[in-house]
Amino acid sequence: MTRKQKRLTIILGLGAVLAIAVGLILTALKDQIVFFRSPTDVATGKVRAGESFRLGGLVETGTLQREEGQKVRFVVTDGPNRVSVSFSGLLPDLFREGQGVVAEGKLDGATFVASTVLAKHDENYMPREVKDALEKQGHWQGDKKADAKGAVDKGAVEAPKGSKP
Repeated sequence: MTRKQKRLTIILGLGAVLAIAVGLILTALKDQIVFFRSPTDVATGKVRAGESFRLGGLVETGTLQREEGQKVRFVVTDGPNRVSVSFSGLLPDLFREGQGVVAEGKLDGATFVASTVLAKHDENYMPREVKDALEKQGHWQGDKKADAKGAVDKGAVEAPKGSKP
């Protein structure tokens, strides 16, 4: 075998080992990757039954129902579409109707069965995926600094008195 053939054999061997390693990593991560979906994605059939995903939107006002033990039911909406959610466990302290939420779980018929529920952590935070979905539906009203009367929104930061703009 010539020197050139040996080098080519080594390169092909390393390439094959690398391809196998990448394949094994992707196979192992396939069950761990969780995609974000909005209620519109669920309504349009972009989610397969039994597929694990994150559902994000706003908790619809008046839909929170507490059942026996730690079971709760509520509806997540992005405006035009809504998805019923069932969850067993402790809800985050900041979980409220009308607030942003991201729930991780699987679709069981028409109900999303959540294994984890995350609430936004302060008045100004909204997960980027939820914000994008709400903007697409025309329901996002954040990022306003001041209205026509000069009233400042909660999320705006005012300059200290006496400082120049």
